[in-house]
Amino acid sequence: MVEQLAGNLRVNLWTQESSGMTDFDAAFGSPLREADELISFYENTRLIGCSAALGQKYQIAASSQATVWSVYPELSSSHKLIVESVLSTGFPRSIDIASSRKLFIFRAEPAVLGIFEMEEAAGPPLSSNSERNERDLLRHQAMHDVLTGLPNRRQFSDDLDARLPVEGGESLALMQIDLDDFKPVNDTLGHGAGDLVLQGTAERLQAVLGEGDVAYRLAGDEFAVIQRGGWPMEAERLAELIVNAFKEPFTVEGIDVFVGASVGIAIAPEDGNGGEQLMKAADIALYAAKNDGRGRARSFNRSMLIMLEQREMLRRSLRVALQERQFFLEYQPVIEADAIIGFEALLRWQHPYAGIVPPGLFIPMAEADGLMGEIGEWVLEQACRQAMTWPEHFTVAVNLSPAEFLRKGLTDRVAHILDSAGLSPERLELEITESVLLERTVNNLDTLHTLEVLGVRISLDDFGTQYSSLAYLKNFPFDTIKIDRYFIKDVETDDKSQSIVRAVIALAHGLGMRVTAEGVETAAQADWLRRRGCDRLQGHLFGEAMPAEEIEAFLQQSSMATQ
Repeated sequence: MVEQLAGNLRVNLWTQESSGMTDFDAAFGSPLREADELISFYENTRLIGCSAALGQKYQIAASSQATVWSVYPELSSSHKLIVESVLSTGFPRSIDIASSRKLFIFRAEPAVLGIFEMEEAAGPPLSSNSERNERDLLRHQAMHDVLTGLPNRRQFSDDLDARLPVEGGESLALMQIDLDDFKPVNDTLGHGAGDLVLQGTAERLQAVLGEGDVAYRLAGDEFAVIQRGGWPMEAERLAELIVNAFKEPFTVEGIDVFVGASVGIAIAPEDGNGGEQLMKAADIALYAAKNDGRGRARSFNRSMLIMLEQREMLRRSLRVALQERQFFLEYQPVIEADAIIGFEALLRWQHPYAGIVPPGLFIPMAEADGLMGEIGEWVLEQACRQAMTWPEHFTVAVNLSPAEFLRKGLTDRVAHILDSAGLSPERLELEITESVLLERTVNNLDTLHTLEVLGVRISLDDFGTQYSSLAYLKNFPFDTIKIDRYFIKDVETDDKSQSIVRAVIALAHGLGMRVTAEGVETAAQADWLRRRGCDRLQGHLFGEAMPAEEIEAFLQQSSMATQ
């Protein structure tokens, strides 16, 4: 490590591992420094290396017991706080310790202190060298990340521009790296723990790099690697090493912290031969890696760009879809005791060019862009107005996204829509998922209780597929639990699914709640569920989701319709 630091600073170095001299190339392109530079490095205040000139000047420097305080006793008496400040903040300081001596103190690595000693009385040449030393050290600080010691985004941009375009059959690989699940570390254990993980990340990256490879910290939990001569197979091999390096947990204050890594790979010149173009390709590949489940590496290909462009096209179109009446609702029947008792309203988007866009694709986009509040309000109003055309005992179920539920004024909007549509509150069932309950528990409970007071029914949707907690069922006033289709599809044959469904039905009934099974597609599934006491059934067996204008004809033809 010391040799690497000295190499970046262009000095001749003596270390406790080597009693001789080692020459280092200039890291920034300037000539090799003279051997009479007075520079030393300290880890936890213990001397770990110094230049030959300093070793000759201070005989104590050759001792394995030497410390910063023994080499420079002046610091321990009046400048100790400055030394500690440099180590903690990373900002270098210059101090005078005698009429003709000045020390330039800097942090070379997270726990390594560096000191340049400058003798001002040596005349103009030495003064010039001292100024040059100080400028170079400041430049080093400007081009390196204070926390991890890795080159920073500025150095990354300079290095990438200097190596591109590649010519003559050469190749270069760029890897964009994002840490997975890093934010919860900061949120739960504090930023100090997050800093330790970032420092550990730098160490793990450097441990797997090959000769000529360079790792950078770009910002936050974003890192990059430039692999010179990185052909596709070599780049993929290094990316897999990086991903595997994060399979083991970090240990922070005795706690195992699991933080993974996702990697996007771009190769020059195939994926781009300019910095901006190559960065974009690596970013797109990184997005694909995260979208595929995180904790993996993906290499850029043109299909990724096409898919991303299509998503962006849909995102832009989504902003005008409501105004241009591209949304519509379909309704799927809900069955109880072999009779239709209502419908669930399902949102659909008819894009003018792309056709029907799946809700699983556009609803997350709408939530991310802050559009779901307005869209959800439209859905609720349309569903309530449509329900007024059905038999009076029919209910209508409407899904509420987390963004809608957490939006201020939900209960007032629901009450206003019910009043304007003339629908009785008991005929409306609002479906929420468990993810809604993860945040702002007190506010959520108040909202649910207010809706209960209004007379609106509350259903817990997709139970068992996300963050199921029995505390939800105890603390929140649900009327119905909906068992996700994942447990219903093989309920006839799979012992585990049968055990889970039986347990959920018994639990719900014990708490005074009804149970609805989603995704019922066969008569055998329906029969099994009825025999186990499931209250309501919903699925293709009883009817596909249909437009509002087809409901009347469906009710007239269905043997399960009641008046």
